[in-house]
Amino acid sequence: MFGYSEEQIAQFGLSVGVTAFMLYMLFIILQLARESKAGRFGTFILLLGLGFGLLGFAAKGVIKYFLAGVGE
Repeated sequence: MFGYSEEQIAQFGLSVGVTAFMLYMLFIILQLARESKAGRFGTFILLLGLGFGLLGFAAKGVIKYFLAGVGE
């Protein structure tokens, strides 16, 4: 399709799609903190608790990238 292979389209969609979804989830967390009037400490706790999974997912991708570069 348009000169790209299925693998290239899937990789692009995965990287852009997951990034957009993670940013949307961050927006939802901040919106939840604002609507609940959580304050600074409450917002920090929400970001820490709910955003920790996002951070782990992003770290997994970075670690895989660097290990793939070392192994080859």
